[in-house]
Amino acid sequence: MAVNMKEVALKANVSTATVSHVINETRYVAEETKQKVFQAMKELNYRPNPVARNLRSRKSNIIGLIIPVQSDDTSNFFFMSIAHGIGSVLKRYGYQLIVSNTNEELNMEREQITMFNDQFIDGLIMAPTSQSHEFLHQELNGDYPVVFIDRKPEGYDKGDFILSDGKKGTYEAIKLLLSKGHKKIAFITGPLGISTSDERLEGYKQALLEQGMKVDDTLIKEAVPTLENGYNLTKELLSSSEISAVLTANNVMTMGVVKCLQDHKKVIPTDVAVIGFDDYEWAKITTPSLTMIKQPSFELGVKAAEAILRRIENPDADFIEMRLQTEIIQRDSC
Repeated sequence: MAVNMKEVALKANVSTATVSHVINETRYVAEETKQKVFQAMKELNYRPNPVARNLRSRKSNIIGLIIPVQSDDTSNFFFMSIAHGIGSVLKRYGYQLIVSNTNEELNMEREQITMFNDQFIDGLIMAPTSQSHEFLHQELNGDYPVVFIDRKPEGYDKGDFILSDGKKGTYEAIKLLLSKGHKKIAFITGPLGISTSDERLEGYKQALLEQGMKVDDTLIKEAVPTLENGYNLTKELLSSSEISAVLTANNVMTMGVVKCLQDHKKVIPTDVAVIGFDDYEWAKITTPSLTMIKQPSFELGVKAAEAILRRIENPDADFIEMRLQTEIIQRDSC
């Protein structure tokens, strides 16, 4: 029975896409990996089909996008805006975008990467989940270029990074609250361990420390980003502390904060000032309207698409890290 490409991939412990790229010279593949593939082909006496080789040597003009959206998290608006920005650029250059969601689960993310490895995509853009990503050293082995958006994967740095400067945005928001005389400022965040959450917490602490204020860990609350958790964490703060302001580093949790304050007859901003993250339309029509830290989500997508196209054309260029600036949209809540 004739040996197929999948058997070569298993023998060499690489993906079928890697075998294809070695045979067709359609992507850069590390020399060590090439030799593993050639050795497997030799041992299995594999001979590439010239017709199939001709078909596979063509570019697919497909870019994959992996996002970590959960069903009850309004971050889907954020990532869909990013996807729209990516698509607006790719369309001009004849590329198609395939979007896949991990639901913020590492195992699902690994499954999606494996799926894309078998799709002969030309590049991958992804917002990684939390936890260690050292496995990417094996999963992403040079078959195609990768651009990371919004977040940085723990334990992996072989890619371009297009991020928003959430640390600076949070820092400036806390300074704004301090300038208005607030002393007890609470910080509510989604799970730490994700680079965006960690950086926003750093911005919070830096602003306080620069003013000679002690960081009170009892005012820092962390939970999975849901409206209910935002509500419950605010309730905890109201029962244990005389807070005068809350900065919420997650959009859906901001809704819970506002609901809790209203239910407990706290007047915003007279009793408690509020600043949230991501400026969606609903923030303009609440009572009062909400001051928000706006991220340039569409522009993040545009820059990510430009980065992946540059990387396809010039795979040996130095990796870049680009941070786009956030903006405080001041309204009536602080």
